[in-house]
Amino acid sequence: MRIGRAALCAALLLFGTSAQAQDVTLTSRDGGVALSGMLLGYDGAFYRVETDFGVLTVDGSGVDCEGPGCPDLQNFVARLTFSGARTMGEVLLPALIEAFALREGYVAERVEEAPTRLTYLLRDGEARLVAEFGIHATTSGEGFADLLAEEADVVLSLRPVRAEEVARGREIGLGQLSDPARSRVLALDAHVPLVAPGNPVAALRIEDLGAVLAGRITNWRELGGQDAPIVLHLRDEGAGAAEAILGAAARQGGALAEGVTFHASGRALAAAVATDPWALGLGTRSAAGDAVALPLTGGCGFHAAATEEALKTEDYPLTAPLYLYLPARRLPVLGREFLAFARSGPAQPVIRRAGFTDHAIEAIPLRMQGERLMNAIRAAGPEIGLADLQALLAALEGAERLSLAFRFDGGSTALDGQSRSNVEVLAAALEAGLYDGRTLIFAGFSDGAGAAELNMRLSARRAEVVRDAVLAAAPTLDPARVTMEAQPFGEAMPLACDDTGWGRDLNRRVEVWLR
Repeated sequence: MRIGRAALCAALLLFGTSAQAQDVTLTSRDGGVALSGMLLGYDGAFYRVETDFGVLTVDGSGVDCEGPGCPDLQNFVARLTFSGARTMGEVLLPALIEAFALREGYVAERVEEAPTRLTYLLRDGEARLVAEFGIHATTSGEGFADLLAEEADVVLSLRPVRAEEVARGREIGLGQLSDPARSRVLALDAHVPLVAPGNPVAALRIEDLGAVLAGRITNWRELGGQDAPIVLHLRDEGAGAAEAILGAAARQGGALAEGVTFHASGRALAAAVATDPWALGLGTRSAAGDAVALPLTGGCGFHAAATEEALKTEDYPLTAPLYLYLPARRLPVLGREFLAFARSGPAQPVIRRAGFTDHAIEAIPLRMQGERLMNAIRAAGPEIGLADLQALLAALEGAERLSLAFRFDGGSTALDGQSRSNVEVLAAALEAGLYDGRTLIFAGFSDGAGAAELNMRLSARRAEVVRDAVLAAAPTLDPARVTMEAQPFGEAMPLACDDTGWGRDLNRRVEVWLR
């Protein structure tokens, strides 16, 4: 909490002062109030002090600091340590730090300390050191372990935080790491099946991919290829990507296939696959290199490739958000400024150049979405007829689909991690006036399980939830500047087959259309 002079006086009157000397004493500028305690941290603007009546955060602009623990205000260095996923730590984060330094007029010096550790030293125009950003690039699991051991400030993760990590973080005062406010999606990637150039298999059913991971399919002939054994390549166990893959294998009813070759990095995996005609790797889009990424197909004929558009809208079933997890503590001012930059508009081209998918909103005309419409016609169930599809087209005619979609945690109206970030992105665009005078249609869709009437009501409720969440996240928006409508379309435009859980998850969504 922030303690101003009045609050500081009230605290001292209520609890009294300590007679024992501590390592710092904060005195108000008029000399009327003094607070002693153990300095826990200074972020360049606020002191965090452990006192006899609790831990207090005090605005440094209103106090003078005395004692051996006081920081050197003239030469304060903002220190921030990131730890976690190698892909983020080796590629994405360095690109963003260097762009941030250039934008703010700092000189960034990269110091390689070990194969998995590097530090960026940021200096101002007078060559004075102002920040040290350390990066420990290993795995998502190591990132959370470093955070819980007080050896990192921010986690880089390719997976959501686990229940045991949440519990431990709460125990040691890091806050509720599963709370939406404690995480953000920095960029997007995708898990993709990789093969060598010349492999005759042109696409892969997602169910067959799971069967390969579980060891139930072992020969390329079973996938439409030649009679040869499948040589499976995956990321090292413990990597966030590998954990997601192992979960997929478990859902297929078995352990991971035998004889898997594991790799320390996505690039090493892709390089090995590209030179082996019998290899099948599950890697990432950002690190595919010379390997060929296969699109995914479903039993009802849908086709999904890991394009930027499909990743932004989560229409690709194996989209992989890249998370930052931040504990409930104040970070240095310069660190907070960097994190704000990483989510800003100027950072989005940097994310794209690094090989990842950014959060920049794109508009896609209805006429450019022929494949989605063909999927809708092909997969329409008996309760969705031509009249329903005509009504959908009439409602969206002349509109453009924004490259944002909103999906929900299983069986609920609670938005998933990427969708929560999308709420903030759209709210910021609205507050900036990008859609003034326009109409936003929040189009709700459902899967085809259950009665069509019930699904229509569910899609209406979800559309309203997303619209209301965006409005709540845009407190400075004048509602008169833009029209925001929620319209339900139920089962009318499925993206995938309803005969699988992941297919139903894809179909339950809210899209945003701009007119």
